[in-house]
Amino acid sequence: MTDLMAIVLAAGEGTRMKSAHPKVLHKVGGRPIAGHVLAAAREAGAGKIAMVTGPGHEAVRKAMAKIDPDVVFFEQTERKGTAHAASMARPAFAEASGYVAVVYGDHPLLRGADFSRVTERLDAGLDAAILGFEPKDPTGYGRFITDGEKLLAIREHKDASEKERAIGLCNACILAFRAEVFTALIDKVGTDNAQGEYYLTDLVELANAAGHKVGYAVAPEDNVMGVNDRAQLARAEGVFQTLRREDFMTAGVTLHDPASVYFSFDTEIAPDVEIEPNVVFGPGVKIESGAVIHAFSHIEGAHVGPKANVGPFARLRPGADLGEGAKVGNFVEVKNADIGQGAKVSHLTYIGDAEIGAGANIGAGTVTCNYDGYNKAKTIIGEHAFIGSNSALVAPVEIGDGAYVASGSVITEPVPADALGIGRARQINKPGYGKALNTRFKAIKEQK
Repeated sequence: MTDLMAIVLAAGEGTRMKSAHPKVLHKVGGRPIAGHVLAAAREAGAGKIAMVTGPGHEAVRKAMAKIDPDVVFFEQTERKGTAHAASMARPAFAEASGYVAVVYGDHPLLRGADFSRVTERLDAGLDAAILGFEPKDPTGYGRFITDGEKLLAIREHKDASEKERAIGLCNACILAFRAEVFTALIDKVGTDNAQGEYYLTDLVELANAAGHKVGYAVAPEDNVMGVNDRAQLARAEGVFQTLRREDFMTAGVTLHDPASVYFSFDTEIAPDVEIEPNVVFGPGVKIESGAVIHAFSHIEGAHVGPKANVGPFARLRPGADLGEGAKVGNFVEVKNADIGQGAKVSHLTYIGDAEIGAGANIGAGTVTCNYDGYNKAKTIIGEHAFIGSNSALVAPVEIGDGAYVASGSVITEPVPADALGIGRARQINKPGYGKALNTRFKAIKEQK
C-alpha cells in the first residue's frame, strides 16, 4: 500500500457559527468536527497527519491531540487562502513519499472510503485526483471543468461564468496528489482571482499545465457535507444519527422509536438490546446483549452488562458499570460505581463512587454521600445486602455481605456482615400533643 499523508486544514474561525469556539470544535455525534476528519484519514490508511490551525487555536490543538496524539500541528498566522494554509505544513510534506491528500477540516461525515475514492485513482496512474460531488444546489461551490474523465480546472463560484455555474459537478473536500507533484506545485499558486487569495484548487490547472494526469472521483453528497453555520451543524447531526440508527437496527438492535434515540460516534451496542424512546447515549458507552434501556434515560461513559435493565428516567454517568441482570430504575443516578450481578437500585437513588455487591437491594431514596466538599470517598456494599429506603451512607463506609440497614438511617460506621445497622434518632411519642398543636395553630390563624 502506498504511503498516504493527510494535511487537514482547520485554521478558519467559523464566524457564521456565531460562537466563541472555533468551528471545528463543534460536535457531531459527540466528537469535534475535525476529529471525524482525522478518524476518516486514519481509516483510509494515512500514516502521517498534519493539521494547520489558526492563531490562538490552542484549544483545537489540545482537543485534536487528545483524539490522535500523533498529529503534527502547524499554524497559519495570516489568512491568505487554502493553498497558503496547506503550505504551512511544508516541514511535514517536504519529505513525504507516496501520496499527499489535502482535506478541509469541517466535514464531519467523511469516511475512509472517501479518501480511498481519490487515492485509488492515483493507484490507477493519475498524478492528481480531486473528490467531487453533485449537490442539489451547487450555489457557492467550485465547479469541475472536465473533458471526459479528465479534470481541467476547478472554478470557484465567484470566478465562474454563467455557463460554468450551470455545471452540477462540484468540488468536495479532498485533493490528492502524488507527493512529488504536490511539493513541486504548491508554491506556484497565485492570487489572480476575485478573492485575491491563494486557492488550493488552482493546483488542478497548474498540474495540467505541467503535463500531469488529473482526474476526479465522486462521493455521495451527505458524506462531504460541510459545516459553516448552526443550521448545517444540525443537518450534519441529523444525517449522522440516521446512519447510526440504521446501522444498529441492521445489526440486531431494537429501537422502538428510532428518531428519538441519539448515539455518539463510539457507541457500542450488541444484538438483542432493546431501546425505548427518548434515550441519549453520550460518548464511551457499551451495552451488552439482552439489556433493556427504558425511555428517557441518559447514558455516558458507562458499561451495561448482559440482560441488565436501565430506566426509565435513569442517568448513568462516566464510570458506571452494571453487571449481568442488574437493575437501575427510574430517577436513579449512578456515577463511577460498580453494580454487581443481579443487584437492584430501583428508584429515586444516587450511587456515586461505590461498589454494590451481587444480589444487593438498594431502597428508594438511598444516597451514597461520597463528597465532603474537598475529597471523594468510596462506599462498599456487600453481596445480598439490603439498604432500607431513605438511608444516607456517609463514605468512606462499608456494609458487609448480607447486612441490613434500617430505613431512614444515617450510616457513618461499618456494618458487619449479616448485621443490622440502625443510625437514626429514637422515636418519641407524646400522647395528645398533636391535638394541642392543632388547637393552637387554629387559634393563631383565626386571630389573623
